[in-house]
Amino acid sequence: MELKKILESLSPNERKIIPYLNENIKEICKKSNLDRVSVIRALEYLQNKGIIKLSYEIKKIIEIGINGALYRKKGLPERRLLNLLDEKRILKLQDAQKQSKLSNDEFKASIGALKKKAFIEVKNGNVMFIGNKEEISKKSLEELFLETLPLEYDSLKSEQLHALNTLERRKDIIQTKNAKKVGIKITEIGKKISESKEKTQDLIEQITPAMLKKESSWKGKKFRRYDVSSPVPNISGGKRHFVNQAIDYARRIWTDMGFKEMTGNIVVSSFWNFDSLFTAQDHPVREMQDTFFINKKDSLPDKKLVKNVKKSHEKGTEGSKGWQYLWDEEEAKRLVLRTHTTCISSQTLSQLKKDEFPAKFFAIGKCFRNETVDWSHGFEFNQTEGIVVDPNANFRNLLGYLKQFFTKMGFEKIRFRPAYFPYTEPSVEIDVWNPGKKVWLELGGAGIFRPEVTIPLLGKHIPVLAWGPGFDRSIMDYYQVKDLRELYKNDLTKLRKMKFWMK
Repeated sequence: MELKKILESLSPNERKIIPYLNENIKEICKKSNLDRVSVIRALEYLQNKGIIKLSYEIKKIIEIGINGALYRKKGLPERRLLNLLDEKRILKLQDAQKQSKLSNDEFKASIGALKKKAFIEVKNGNVMFIGNKEEISKKSLEELFLETLPLEYDSLKSEQLHALNTLERRKDIIQTKNAKKVGIKITEIGKKISESKEKTQDLIEQITPAMLKKESSWKGKKFRRYDVSSPVPNISGGKRHFVNQAIDYARRIWTDMGFKEMTGNIVVSSFWNFDSLFTAQDHPVREMQDTFFINKKDSLPDKKLVKNVKKSHEKGTEGSKGWQYLWDEEEAKRLVLRTHTTCISSQTLSQLKKDEFPAKFFAIGKCFRNETVDWSHGFEFNQTEGIVVDPNANFRNLLGYLKQFFTKMGFEKIRFRPAYFPYTEPSVEIDVWNPGKKVWLELGGAGIFRPEVTIPLLGKHIPVLAWGPGFDRSIMDYYQVKDLRELYKNDLTKLRKMKFWMK
């Protein structure tokens, strides 16, 4: 870029700092009357124009902490205690703490520090000054160190390092942070710019509505040049969270396949979460280690439905023997955080009328289980639920629906394995192939509801295809997230870099 063009492209802030480029950032801010952010931004623009070259170095800085600022003003706790003992010579421990006005932690730290330096002795519940009186007036290494902060770690001398190690053991006296040190080197073009006497202060920065109304305010005058090829800061516009993007996409797939969305509450009774799905009341899945129970109870639905579910558990239906135990209504009333979205399916089936068959429904929602949180497990997760109610439905139809859904979700290889679930028969597990890791990922289960489920809910046995695979693993696979907890951390930097769900 020609010298004249560069001069005509300089912003007011750039022109302000050019005379002080041989100074450090702090001095440039002081002499140009600009804040640090404005100075750094102007320096980066000057670098883009070839006027300077910037270098960055990370420095470890030792700064004074919250308590340190107080102690620098009032004195370290051991100094205040030492001054008191210089006057009193001997005091009971409780009197020494009371008169020195130190907290319990400060008093203990002071006693330890003064004993280590042989200034005091603690005996029979008393604290006595035994040091040299002349040494009291001398400032300790720790006091001298506090007075000199902030300092660069690399510049510390051996005695300062000793003071640092001592103070680091105590709360909030000092703090360490990494600071970016900016180096400025003026280029040959920069030197010419600095020495140039050409005036550029009369350049117009921007056009305003007022200027457009008055032609004389801009006609015949020069505008500052703008370099449209110069890099600018990234602008992160608003967008939906990537998990919500994935959920929206899955919702669109189900609706495109002709399914109607069903919704339900997160807090449900054990009746809907377990009993209506033929899960025995003594089944391990209902115990505290798997389920979040709420210390309240809910009312049960209509008596006929409750009676049919009770019969299904105690005696069974259509050839089934049931679980052969006394079903307890009070146990069924217990409220829980739903452990799966299948409870929405059971509620939906109970409300269907005979003239509404065949019917197809889906749900996507949060579920909760009492799991130990780690990279692959969480106490909450997303699940996609689906049911097809059709007298002519069969197992092959079930596999077809699942294959179509996960193919649309972007998985090229899908397999099904035989499985067992209390409320479906036959049952399958769904796996998808991860080409990157070259492993099969288990996503969840599916099957056809047993008569013990459908007869109480529908009045007769009608084939109901059902599935409820977890959805979070699909999201992790697409976004290459290795830790499940990343889905919920909401790190803004990472969220801005996340690609859109564009399957």
